[in-house]
Amino acid sequence: MRQNLLKNKYLKVVLVVGSAVVSLYGVEGCSKGEQRQNQLPPVKTAEEPQKQQMVAVQKPVSSALKISAPPVNQFDFSTKKDPFKPTVIIKTSPSASDKLKNELKAVLPIHSFDVSQFKLIGIVTGGKENQAMVTDPSGKGYVLKVGMTIGKNEGRITAVTNSGVEILEQFKDDNGRVRKENIKITLPRKQ
Repeated sequence: MRQNLLKNKYLKVVLVVGSAVVSLYGVEGCSKGEQRQNQLPPVKTAEEPQKQQMVAVQKPVSSALKISAPPVNQFDFSTKKDPFKPTVIIKTSPSASDKLKNELKAVLPIHSFDVSQFKLIGIVTGGKENQAMVTDPSGKGYVLKVGMTIGKNEGRITAVTNSGVEILEQFKDDNGRVRKENIKITLPRKQ
């Protein structure tokens, strides 16, 4: 065991001395007649005349040879096609668009029942604006805010208060006159 320790110490000493020699003489090594290239320059004495040192100067490049390209914007997409633009645009007459809107509103379930068929089940107050929760006859719930429409005649919600929801319905009667009717849906009384 002791011999192994001595061998290890001997190896460490050899490695340290070897690395010192390599760092002094470099990896390539030098023969006795050669001087090392990275040796310090000899110290000048006062008797030697001062030699002027030659400094290499790079010649300036003429401005005619310089070619500077204008800066290129890597993110210029002005020549590219907009991927969010529709490829086909269908123009419709105003009367056709009104018919389309009416058909879409008829498809919505909130517009397929009469206003009197909805039940008010809750009111939320105190936020930015009051909201009301109603259910249709099939049991589906809707959250209502001021400005939304409800019912077959597209009644506009004018107010949501603590007592209920106020709706203004406009419809044409048999004579063709436009009639306005205010409808109020209230919370059911507790029994």
